Amino acid sequence: MENVHLALEEDDLYSGYNDYNPTFDSEELENDVGFQQAVRTNHGRRPPSRMPMSSSMGRPMTGAVQDGAARPMTAVRAAGYTSSLTRGSTFDPLGQSRGPAPPLEAKSEETAEEKIKILEMKVNDLIEESCMAHSIGALQLALEKAKEAGRKERALVRQREQSGSGEHINLDLTYSVLLNLANQYANNEMYPEALNSYQVIVKNKMFSNAGRLKVNMANIYFKQKNYPKAIKFYRMALDQISNTHKELRIKIMQNIGVVFVRMGQYSDAITSFEHIMSESANIKTGFNLILCYYAIGDRERMKKAFLKLISVRLGIDDEDKYIPSNDDTSSDMVIEAIKNDKLHQMERDLKALAEKYIMTAAKLIAPAIETSFAAGFDWCVDMVKSSQYVELANDLEINKAITYLRQKDFKQAVETLKTFEKKDSRVKSAAATNLSFLYFLEKDFDQADRYADLAMNADRYNPAALINKGNTVFIKQDYEKAAEFYKEALRNDSSCTEALYNLGLTYKKLNRLEEALDCFLKLHAILRNCAQVMYQLAHLHELLEDPQQAIEWLMQVISVTPTDPQVLAKLGELHDAEGDKSQAFQYYYESFRYFPSNIDVIEWLGAYYIETQFCEKAIQYFERATLIQPTQVKWQLMVASCYRRSGNYQKALETYKDIHRKFPVNIECLRFLVRLCTDMGLKEVQEYATKLKKVEKMKEIREQRVKSGREGSARGRKEGREGSAGSAGDHSGSSTKGERLSAKMRSLPASSEPYEASSPKELDASYVDPLGPQTDRPKTGAKKRIEDDDFADEELGDDLLPE
Repeated sequence: MENVHLALEEDDLYSGYNDYNPTFDSEELENDVGFQQAVRTNHGRRPPSRMPMSSSMGRPMTGAVQDGAARPMTAVRAAGYTSSLTRGSTFDPLGQSRGPAPPLEAKSEETAEEKIKILEMKVNDLIEESCMAHSIGALQLALEKAKEAGRKERALVRQREQSGSGEHINLDLTYSVLLNLANQYANNEMYPEALNSYQVIVKNKMFSNAGRLKVNMANIYFKQKNYPKAIKFYRMALDQISNTHKELRIKIMQNIGVVFVRMGQYSDAITSFEHIMSESANIKTGFNLILCYYAIGDRERMKKAFLKLISVRLGIDDEDKYIPSNDDTSSDMVIEAIKNDKLHQMERDLKALAEKYIMTAAKLIAPAIETSFAAGFDWCVDMVKSSQYVELANDLEINKAITYLRQKDFKQAVETLKTFEKKDSRVKSAAATNLSFLYFLEKDFDQADRYADLAMNADRYNPAALINKGNTVFIKQDYEKAAEFYKEALRNDSSCTEALYNLGLTYKKLNRLEEALDCFLKLHAILRNCAQVMYQLAHLHELLEDPQQAIEWLMQVISVTPTDPQVLAKLGELHDAEGDKSQAFQYYYESFRYFPSNIDVIEWLGAYYIETQFCEKAIQYFERATLIQPTQVKWQLMVASCYRRSGNYQKALETYKDIHRKFPVNIECLRFLVRLCTDMGLKEVQEYATKLKKVEKMKEIREQRVKSGREGSARGRKEGREGSAGSAGDHSGSSTKGERLSAKMRSLPASSEPYEASSPKELDASYVDPLGPQTDRPKTGAKKRIEDDDFADEELGDDLLPE
C-alpha cells in the first residue's frame, strides 16, 4: 500500500503532454544562428584542386592516378568504365580480357531423402496415369500402370527401411496404390485378384475406414452371382459405417434389397425397401417395392406402394422459371444461359426417369389390383391426376389404348383413343395419329385420311401426323403430293427416319432414281446397319444399271442378315447376269439351304446341274419342286429326263409311266414312252403309240378351233370397221367369243416341245420380292426381309410408347 499513489482531485491527470524538447522545434530553425552557419559552411564553394594530394594515411585522393590506373571518382564503379580512357585502360564491358569462366562446381550426390521423394512422385504419377487410362476406356493399360505403381511403391518401402526411416512410411500412398490396383483388377473382370487386393487393405489395421471397401467386395460377389456372400459383406460394411453417413447406409441397404430380389426372397427385400422409403424415399426404391409386392401378389400393398411412388419429391423446380420475363434483360440473359446447362439436363433426366417408372408400374399393376385391366388402369389414372405428375394422366390413357392393341382388342383401343378428340392439342394430335395408323392397318384408308387430317390440324408440327397423311396419299398413287408431306415432316424433324425412307420410295415410284438414291444414302448415314436401307440402295443401283455396286450393297445386307434366303438368291441372280456361274451357284445354294421351297432357286440349281452334265444331282431339286407344285407336269418330266440322261432307262421308264397315269393327255410323256419302249423292245410300245396318235389328233382339232376362232375374230374386226354400228356390235360379240376360246385353249397344259428340249439359259430363275405377299409386309424397322414397295408407316406414337 505504500507504493500505491492515490490521485487527488486537484492533480491534473493530463499534465505534461504539451511539454516538448525545443531541439525538435523546426519553426525556430530560421532564427537559430548556429544551424544557419553550419548550413552555409557545408554548402559553400569548394576550392579547385590543381594537383592531387595524398592523404596523411597514404590513401590516394579521388581522381588521382596511381600505378597507371585512375581511381574512380565515386565509390561505385560502373562495369567496364574508368574515369579516363587515355590512361592505359581499354573498353572491355564483357570482361573478356580476364579469360574463360571457371568450371561449374560438380553437383553433390542426391541424399537418400531426395531419392525417396523423387520415387514417391513417380508412384503418384503412375497412379494418375492409371486413372486417366481407365477414364478413356483403356482398361488393360490402366491395369499395367497400377501394377507398375505397386512395384515402385514396394521398392520405396524397402529404400526407406534401408535408410533407417521405416517409421516414416507414407501410408496414404500405400493405400492409394493398393486401392487403385484392386479397382483396376475389378474393371478387367479379374475378380479373384481384386478380392485379394481388397483383403490386403481391409486386414491392415493401420488403414482407417478400410471397412467401407467391403462394399466393393460385395459388389464383386454380386457380379459373380454369389449372393449369400454379397449379403454378408454388405451387412459387414453397414455395421462399420456410422449413422452420420446416412446416404451411404441407404445405398447399401438398397443393394441388399436388390440381392434379396435376385435370390427370390421377396419378404426380406420388402423389409429393406420399406425401411428406405420410411427414411429417405426415392423413385428407384419405390419402384422396386412395387415389383416385390407384385411378385407376392399383395393387391392392397401394391396400391399403397404406388401412392408412395407418386408422392416422392424430386426436388426439381418448375419449368416456369426458365421462361423469360421480358422485363429484366439481365435476368433473361441468365435464364438463357442456364436453360440448357448440365444441371438442367440432369433435372430433365431425373424427371424422365421418374415418369418412366410410374408409367411402367401403372401398366404392371393395373391388371392385378382390380378385377379387370380397365378398372385397374382407371384407378392408376385417377391417382396420378391427383398427384404432382398430373400431366402423365393423358399419357397413361394413351398407353391404355396401346395395351388394348397388344391384347388385340382393337375396338376398345379405338374407343379409348376417340375420347381424346376434345382434349388439348398435343394429346389430341397423338391420339389422332394412332387412330390414323390403326385404320391404315385395317385398310380403311378414308378413316385413316380423316384422322391424319385431324392430327395435322391439332398440331401441324407433328411429323408422325404428316407421315400418316403422306401414306394415305401414297396409297392413292398421288406420289407428288405424298412427297410434299414427307418433305414437310422432315422440315419439322430432320431426324425423322420414317419420312426419309418413305420419301426415297416415293421418288423411286416417280422414277427419280438419283433423288431416291440421295435419300437412302442420307438414311444409311443415320442407320448404319439397317438391312432395309441397304437393300433399297442395292435395288436402285440395279435400276441404274450398275450391277457391281448393287452386289456390294447386297454383300453389306448379308453381313447384317447372313441367313436371308431372298437376298442370297438376288446375289445369285446378279452374278449369273454378270456371267459368274460359280459365284451364282454358291449364293443360290446357300439360299436353298436356308429356304428349300423357293421354286425359282430350285429351278436354277437343277438347270445348272444339267448344264454341267451332273444330271443325277439335279434329280433331288426337281423332285422337291414336284412336292411343292404337284400339279405342274414339267417338274416330273424333268425328273424323268434326268434319269434318261444319266443312263438309268428303267427308272426313267417307271417315272414316265407314273406321269402318264397322272397326266394321260400329255404328249411329251407319251412321246418318250414310245421312244423308250422302242429302244428297250417292250410290248407296250404299240399301246403308247396308239394313245399318242389320239392325243395328237385331239391337239390338231383344238388348234383348228383356235385358228378358226382367230380368223372369225379378225374377219369380225374387219367387217366392223367397214359396216354399220349395229353389225359391228354383232361381230364384236363373235370376237369376244373367239378370244375366250383362245384364252381357254392357251390355258391347257399341252406343249409342242418336251421341257428338256429347252436350253438351260431359258430356265429363268426370276427374283421374288423378299417380303412375299402384300399382307405379310412389315413396316419400317421390322427385322424381316425387304420389299420393293414397302413404305414405312409411322408406328403408334413413338413418343408415348413405353421402353
